[in-house]
Amino acid sequence: MLSVSSPRMHMSRNAVDLGLLAACRCRRWAARPAPRRRAPCVCFVAAPSQTGLAAIDVPAAETIASAAAGTARLPERVSIASLLDVVSDDLLKLNNNLKSLIGAENPVLVSAAEQIFGAGGKRLRPALVFLVSRATAEVAGLSELTTEHKRLAEIIEMIHTASLIHDDVIDDSGMRRGKETIHQLYGTRIAVLAGDFMFAQSSWFLANLENIEVIKLISQVIKDFASGEIKQQSTLFDCDVTLDDYLLKSYYKTASLLASSTRSAAIFSGVSTAVCEQMYEYGRNLGLSFQESPELRE
Repeated sequence: MLSVSSPRMHMSRNAVDLGLLAACRCRRWAARPAPRRRAPCVCFVAAPSQTGLAAIDVPAAETIASAAAGTARLPERVSIASLLDVVSDDLLKLNNNLKSLIGAENPVLVSAAEQIFGAGGKRLRPALVFLVSRATAEVAGLSELTTEHKRLAEIIEMIHTASLIHDDVIDDSGMRRGKETIHQLYGTRIAVLAGDFMFAQSSWFLANLENIEVIKLISQVIKDFASGEIKQQSTLFDCDVTLDDYLLKSYYKTASLLASSTRSAAIFSGVSTAVCEQMYEYGRNLGLSFQESPELRE
């Protein structure tokens, strides 16, 4: 199992208290019959701040040492935002670039872009791209992120934003992040077209990355969004939905984007296929856990 080494803090499998969080195959959890105190299994190394985001459990170095000695203490809690400090500059540049990626050809689209991007949000998806990019770049011996890494993060946020615009139409939501939604301001037709335009624009930037493996991965995500929404709408009042069907729908709607983006970030770092697959599994399981943590999704 890869221990990803972007600086300075360890994220354990019991983060967010969800068993599906990390792509870890450690057997310690299955071997213990519901212990009162669980020794942390280190699966991901991220880095250290803002307030107001959900807190997760992060074991400090001494906690890990005491776990090895069989005297583990409960890990301290930190905010997710503190884990993103290492990519704060990357996210700032991304925020400055997003609106310019839409183009200035259509005033309505420009206004819609300002509305949706200006509404803020946690930017967790591009942040995850940056974290995995920096971690795998370090593994590959790269001193800095590539242009492809940075563009990938922007593409992922554009795709996510397009999906939110369409979701608001489907759910008839009037507000998002404290601001009126696009379809509330401009009507359903403009909202649908704005979402379509953003999907198309992100696909154009994706094609310009000229990496066929990444193009296939991210293109599949857009297809999965539609499949997941159809699956959700068709089972809205079905009390007999199986766990497998629920997880498949969750993969389509959330995990597909995270899994494909983390794998793509690793691909652009030039690491081995095995590491790329581990990053895919990490993103996939993190995405599935998002379904249980509504405060993380936007």
